[in-house]
Amino acid sequence: MNDPVLELVDVVKTFGKGSTEVRALNGVDLAVSPAEFVAVMGPSGCGKSTLLHLAGGLEDVSSGRVRVAGRDIGDLDLASRAALRRTDVGYVFQRLNLLPSLTALENVALPLKLEGVGRREASARSLDALAAVGVTEQLSRYPDDFSGGQQQRIAIARAIVVERALILADEPSGALDTMTGDSVIELLSSLPGRFGTAIVLVTHEPRFASWADRVVFMRDGVVVDQTASTVPVSAAGAAT
Repeated sequence: MNDPVLELVDVVKTFGKGSTEVRALNGVDLAVSPAEFVAVMGPSGCGKSTLLHLAGGLEDVSSGRVRVAGRDIGDLDLASRAALRRTDVGYVFQRLNLLPSLTALENVALPLKLEGVGRREASARSLDALAAVGVTEQLSRYPDDFSGGQQQRIAIARAIVVERALILADEPSGALDTMTGDSVIELLSSLPGRFGTAIVLVTHEPRFASWADRVVFMRDGVVVDQTASTVPVSAAGAAT
């Protein structure tokens, strides 16, 4: 059996101190295998986004352990965490975080350039990534010239232009219409089979979670249930 690409062990995350302390995560255990698609569901404020921030090393745990691609994030300095995010962890958020001053092609190529990849190779690999997500025209245009769905596809291309072990997606369809949102989730669900990338998707939508191999339900900072393949109607209703 392959080692998990993401592993959280008894993770606690608190904000504030004393009477103002809020426990966002309370003893969370979670393991995600290579090429597995995991959806995380639960009501607002249950800790879903905090889980993703810890998984990507954007925040520190209060206690417990987070391992990504075999490395304990708690043992990494800031530079090493940034390198991990450039090479092993991709992000797809509701807020696309595309740089408005860069063209679509330049946005996708940015992670490669940060790793010192030459311009010609970076351009070729970026074109391949964009083709994989179905964006092949007008790549010299800037993000604001594209529709929301196209921008999200460009963001996904940027996440996969490097062979990531893990992609973390936080409500990536939240700002999109129904049809476009469905196509974006379908695209994400294809990545494990095509590239071997593990996906962790935070969503409120049961129909999006139904694409996942496994659904993790959270409430009040705790994992309360897990189920394989599809979301039971009763559980989905409790989680939304």
